[in-house]
Amino acid sequence: MMMPATTRHDADFGQAKPPKSLKGDKPLILIVEDEDAIVTLLDYNLRSAGYDTAIARDGEEAVDLALTLEPNAILLDWMLPLRSGLEVCRHLRRFPETNEVPIIMLTARGEEQDKLRGLDMGADDYLTKPFSPQELLARLRAVLRRAQPARLKEILVFADIQMDQGSHKVTRGEASIVLAPTEFRLLRHFMQYPGRVFSREQLLDSVWGREKDVEPRTVDVHIRRLRKALNAHSESDVIRTIREVGYALDLP
Repeated sequence: MMMPATTRHDADFGQAKPPKSLKGDKPLILIVEDEDAIVTLLDYNLRSAGYDTAIARDGEEAVDLALTLEPNAILLDWMLPLRSGLEVCRHLRRFPETNEVPIIMLTARGEEQDKLRGLDMGADDYLTKPFSPQELLARLRAVLRRAQPARLKEILVFADIQMDQGSHKVTRGEASIVLAPTEFRLLRHFMQYPGRVFSREQLLDSVWGREKDVEPRTVDVHIRRLRKALNAHSESDVIRTIREVGYALDLP
């Protein structure tokens, strides 16, 4: 007989936390589903298999929790209130925090074209309802194995700048650099693609995710703040401005 799932409701979501596996604890799986019976089934079987879980019941909550918790994998229903699973998937692939998190789409849609749409939007795998818990767990283990090398890249280094993504610490030489959250995301994006030139629009997509009321000139403001923080203890400016094109992280 199926036992009731251990619940993690609103009280559990009040505190942001890093991916569990990076702390040596249980992998954290985000369940995005609005049907109570399926949430109970998934939550119970995942916890029984040794995973920790968080639950989102609509597309907006899914994006917020994914960016806050940075889970190890996401089980994402296709049909959701407020924002569809496809939109959630496409949106999460724009953020450095979630662009490599494995996503398994869960849906009653079984047509080949629908599966292809999900995969084209960035999903890693696809399960058609109804599915067996054993098959889901097997597919989950597979996507986690494939994602492991990328998730272990915690330390980013460029020249004398080092970023520890797990602890959110940045140093340049022997000096500690204090960055606001947006400047941290901006520097992380640059350090993931050193030497590459990004336009303001590309940076808005990748760092801000096209948030409302954010204009291209906002990028310039945060570039200046990031430059000031990085250059506080160094005369070498590693952020290159390409006139009428954009910005790059590059050696002078």
